[in-house]
Amino acid sequence: MVKPLTFKGDKPKKRKHREYASTESKFGADTSTRTSARTPAEETQHLEDSAEDQSWVSADTPSDIAGPVVLVLPSDPPTCIASDANGKVFASELENLIEGDAATAEPHDVRQVWVATRVAGTESFSFKGHHGNASASAISHYESFLALPSTDIPGTFALQTGGGDKEAFVCVREASSSTKASGRVIEVRGDASSLGFETTLRIRMQARFKPRIKASKETKAREKISRKELEGIVGRRLEEDEVRRLKRARREGNFHEEVLDVRVKGKHDKFAWTGLKPFEIERDAP
Repeated sequence: MVKPLTFKGDKPKKRKHREYASTESKFGADTSTRTSARTPAEETQHLEDSAEDQSWVSADTPSDIAGPVVLVLPSDPPTCIASDANGKVFASELENLIEGDAATAEPHDVRQVWVATRVAGTESFSFKGHHGNASASAISHYESFLALPSTDIPGTFALQTGGGDKEAFVCVREASSSTKASGRVIEVRGDASSLGFETTLRIRMQARFKPRIKASKETKAREKISRKELEGIVGRRLEEDEVRRLKRARREGNFHEEVLDVRVKGKHDKFAWTGLKPFEIERDAP
């Protein structure tokens, strides 16, 4: 299930639901069997995972680009590409960043967020705004962009228009304005004929969509297993060293082999090892 987009400073919304009479309110609480849903450690981990899911990171390679993204422009002050309800594309000033560093930028307005999707059968991407594909009603070759990693500044890209077929790039330029107090306005354009600082963009994305982070979380999820779960798999109570051994095997990828070994050990524990073979025991018995 895709989680709704949230921004810094947003207050969590309370869910509306009908109130039903609980079993406890009718019959009283059964303290002998009641347990909390999560242990304190599990609750802490849950909160950390939720915070990580909502955090924003920079795409490092084209293969990282997916899901909600912010296209950060090389302007001063830092801005990003945004689109309004009428499909007009404009440079929107960023507010959520640390000490003015564009590499830490996060959106504060849904108009600043685009959903990146790889165009089927190509290496290019489409970027869909909150109200649709800017002024286009559907995605065509002209609404796709090829992300070219910068050779000068790691973690930045140039967006080539026309899916990479056109010799033109998305860029930012300053223009004079009679309506702005500063007398200038930042324009987003798609007609730069060569690569340079003005075509250098940062692509910020939600951490949960970044492949390496996603894979790391899946690995951690596989490693998490309780003593009770391990004992259920083995079929008996486990010693501390056996629990550690199985958890280590789960991390290292040889879990099933170790489970079999522990099960075999459990079956033979009732026969104490004496260092003598069975026939030697019978021969030396009084």
